[in-house]
Amino acid sequence: MTISKRLLFIILVIATAIMVHTASGQKPKLPTKWTQAAMNTDMPFPDYPRPQLQRADWLSLNGKWDYLGGKQVANALKPIKPINFEGKKETILVPYCPESVLSGIERNQEINMWYRRNFEIPASWKDKQVIIHFDAVDHDATVFVNGQKAGTHAGGYDAFSLNITPFLKKGSNVLVVAAHDPNDGKTPSGKNGPRGDYTFTSGIWQSVWLEPVGKNYIKNLKLTPDVANSRLQITVSADVAQITAAALDGKKVISETKAQAGTTFYLAVPNPKLWSPDDPFLYDLKLTLYDKSGKVTDEVTSYFGMRDVRLGKVNGVVRPLLNNQFVMQVGLLDQGYWPDGILTAPTDEALKYDVEFTKRAGFNLIRKHMKTEPKRFYYWADKLGLLVWQDMPAIWYQHEDTAKTRTAFRKELKAMMDDLHNPPSIIAWVPFNENWGAFDVKEITDWVKKYDPSRLVNGNSGFNNNPGYQKAAGDPGNGDFVDTHIYIGPNDASKPDDKRAASLGEYGGVGLFVRGHMWPVENNAYGYEPTKERLTDKYILLMNQVEQLMKYKGLSVAIYTQTTDVEHEINGLLTYDRAFEKMEVERVREVNQAVINESKKIN
Repeated sequence: MTISKRLLFIILVIATAIMVHTASGQKPKLPTKWTQAAMNTDMPFPDYPRPQLQRADWLSLNGKWDYLGGKQVANALKPIKPINFEGKKETILVPYCPESVLSGIERNQEINMWYRRNFEIPASWKDKQVIIHFDAVDHDATVFVNGQKAGTHAGGYDAFSLNITPFLKKGSNVLVVAAHDPNDGKTPSGKNGPRGDYTFTSGIWQSVWLEPVGKNYIKNLKLTPDVANSRLQITVSADVAQITAAALDGKKVISETKAQAGTTFYLAVPNPKLWSPDDPFLYDLKLTLYDKSGKVTDEVTSYFGMRDVRLGKVNGVVRPLLNNQFVMQVGLLDQGYWPDGILTAPTDEALKYDVEFTKRAGFNLIRKHMKTEPKRFYYWADKLGLLVWQDMPAIWYQHEDTAKTRTAFRKELKAMMDDLHNPPSIIAWVPFNENWGAFDVKEITDWVKKYDPSRLVNGNSGFNNNPGYQKAAGDPGNGDFVDTHIYIGPNDASKPDDKRAASLGEYGGVGLFVRGHMWPVENNAYGYEPTKERLTDKYILLMNQVEQLMKYKGLSVAIYTQTTDVEHEINGLLTYDRAFEKMEVERVREVNQAVINESKKIN
């Protein structure tokens, strides 16, 4: 970069920070190029939040809410009635957590949180039932409508919905949400917990929205591709009624069937076009629900991808097969943290950016580490073509109050798997990582495999690593992967056995200091390089070693740490603010694609 270009870049960064500070009254520690737009909008995330079960009519409740929090506020755990908001209150921008600068609150670790906003039901929704959707609230939520309790939910990483029709009135309605999150490590929390590495987050952190439906409507949808039999398995949650399902290739209907709602049925997909990172083809799906008289009571649109993932032997080596072919999984550890929104991307464009960058850099996999994402993240992975390993966020004190903590983990693991069943991009579940919060690993690994046989399972990724405060659960001996973590690696990566493929679930972690683009704490990494060019050279060297392990030692997966810097960690391909590419992306893409292409020759 020339001196004049560098000076212009610095001026632009400073100008952006000043504009953001002026717009919000708060100064972000590290703004992104989306921070200002997020702070200035009246309605964050205006797109329909659930692409695989979509209706035409809906209403976003994202935006400015009244807020009461802090140390003196009333307990928000399972309250009987809402608190009084009269007097001093703050304004929060939903769906950003109160610890984030985007929320307008930016206070450390909120435990008791109270949210309030007014809303009106559109006149066109007359005689409809009204469903309120919360895409994620951490951890316990109690919902009141016009002073009456509408429902509760426990779990920070799965969506929930409530029918609020009985509590509504004409004109203005008052919605109050009480959220309680002790962040004590006794519920699933991942890096967002007392032994995690990053800023605690709490409360509402994904979209809130309303939807009108008929008396009989489609409550949920489960889609599972069955490539071997050229069909899609469909389960529709609805009251007993007839349903019509139609698959479309563009505007052309390629298949249609009728069935009873509430049952599992199949929709033929003749000569299926297979979904893969090289060709992420998606079929559209239309579902129509009828009552006994034949009247349409609900219509939804969706999409699906036809892909098959399983283990198989290639030249005598157990490997993961995608559509019956081995393709080396070359991935990035993706933690999904943001300097302005923390767990929540500032905008949908930002959410999409991380997926686009990963794809542009030549990777074909992301490991979504210790958190879940909004449904639109998986939509972008489906649409752009990236494989996803989905972690379950860890608990931290699995040996304390085991009846409660372990039950919560099992319940929320199932809820996460149910919530994220449909995206074809998700090809593997990871219930445990590096023995964090691990218990009954072998049994839980078997349970996950049995509950979702359409995907692979990595029972305890990095079983060779364990926190010093507990004994390692170690290799469960089952599941689909022998998975080690080696920093910097990739030497000593695991080798396949007679039943499982070999995975290097984490490696790399090489850092680069980029002045002006780091979180204001002491920054660190597993190793360091002085320049962008040297860091790229190092990555290419590591990938050349990965290729040797793939060809001659049976390695099938290599996941580099990581997509972006995260707070104190400076080992990303991007800085934390996504403003600076720390490696020469074209060279990274070239070596990644070379290794992937070599893997295809093994077939």
